[in-house]
Amino acid sequence: MSIREVAGTTAIVTGASRGFGRAISISLVERGAHVVGVARNQERLVELKDELGEAFTPEVADVADPELSVRLISQYRPRTLILNAGATPAVARLQDQTWENFSTNWNVDVHQVFNFVRQALAAPLDPGSVVISLSSGAALRGSPLSGGYAGAKATIKFISSYASGEAQRNGSDVRFVAVLPQLTAATDLGRLYTEAYGGTSVAPSGPSLSLDQAAASIVGLAIDDDLVVPAYLLTSAGLQPLE
Repeated sequence: MSIREVAGTTAIVTGASRGFGRAISISLVERGAHVVGVARNQERLVELKDELGEAFTPEVADVADPELSVRLISQYRPRTLILNAGATPAVARLQDQTWENFSTNWNVDVHQVFNFVRQALAAPLDPGSVVISLSSGAALRGSPLSGGYAGAKATIKFISSYASGEAQRNGSDVRFVAVLPQLTAATDLGRLYTEAYGGTSVAPSGPSLSLDQAAASIVGLAIDDDLVVPAYLLTSAGLQPLE
């Protein structure tokens, strides 16, 4: 196993104020990394700053702002970039959606990943850096009550894969990987859709993925350079490579 040391390096985590992003930020700090946490909720970021101290730098910002990725990558030169931020889509059947609702996750989740992944290639990030983009298990199974969510998450997986190919072609030695977490009631979005899909084939079966499990798996993926498959499904059983 080839482990990449993160102690003394900088990580950027988007969507750091809650859920997976918060748990990932804490896990990285515990390993000695300095984390730049990005979110729109200043109050929650300040609370996390109070908990983690000088090892955490809050950045209150809109992750879909095209200038944000340029500024943060230039300013902080992260060795680890975890693109976790995403919008919570409205629960509605297709015929009850508006285009504004349907496109929510394209305008936030996909826009964010496109901006940061593009800049990671263009800058480029330093050799040995890792970019992890959070997709969703919905990219594989669909999510009929969440508008364009599943398609947006599938596109994130594709963007990450395209970037991986570009990094190999240009010899930049930057690893790009997508993670597809299963639906879990441990997050705000997960609780909403676990209730919406309760008793249907879309609802997850078996033990639920916890925040600590998700953080441990994602940080483990970031530091283990032997995990080179472009995408992984993440369940309570751990990471499962997707070919």
